[in-house]
Amino acid sequence: MGADCCGSNVKFDGLSADYKRRLWLVIAINAAMFAVEMGAGALAGSQALQADALDFAADATTYGISLAVIGASVRVRSTAAIAKAASLTLMGLWVLGATAYQTLAVSVPRADVMGIVGILALVANLASVFILVRYKDGDANVRSVWLCSRNDAIGNVAVMLAAAAVWATATKWPDLIVAALMAGLFLYSSIRILQQSFAEIREGRLATASGHDHAHGHSHSH
Repeated sequence: MGADCCGSNVKFDGLSADYKRRLWLVIAINAAMFAVEMGAGALAGSQALQADALDFAADATTYGISLAVIGASVRVRSTAAIAKAASLTLMGLWVLGATAYQTLAVSVPRADVMGIVGILALVANLASVFILVRYKDGDANVRSVWLCSRNDAIGNVAVMLAAAAVWATATKWPDLIVAALMAGLFLYSSIRILQQSFAEIREGRLATASGHDHAHGHSHSH
């Protein structure tokens, strides 16, 4: 949000070799963590771990889209951000559905696996946040990358808290509650990204319209 407070409307759009290098690094981290967490989630019977794994997969994909549309028009970048918001919404709904289904199952997830993988995932996400922090205030495309990384770090802390609570209570409820909360976070982030995308599309249209009017005015004055 920093760009808005300083009175400058020019938002960083990702056009820098340094930013692209950082994005590639974060994509690699996310893809690796998706594989680790999905396996561990199945092994531990943890819904929260699987929700987090899904988050890593979505991030690797959305960062790839971000990389692909850098330098494209405002409309293309904003549309890519809308696609990301849609994927976050679908993920949120999937996690909510899977969590509701799990409330009927009896098994208690393995707190030890949840805890260890939660710590590993947190390290991966903090590294991603650290790699991207220089570029957190950009257009909807750049900002959605930052929001995803931040959400992940929050999600990992929640998974570790859930692991501790599962261990302490010997019930599955902390795991399911955290999975549901993460689904809520996905949905909230998707709304934020959509709001910024639509605002940027609107701004782009207004700029185009005023440009046309300007050109029109000039042709009349000749």
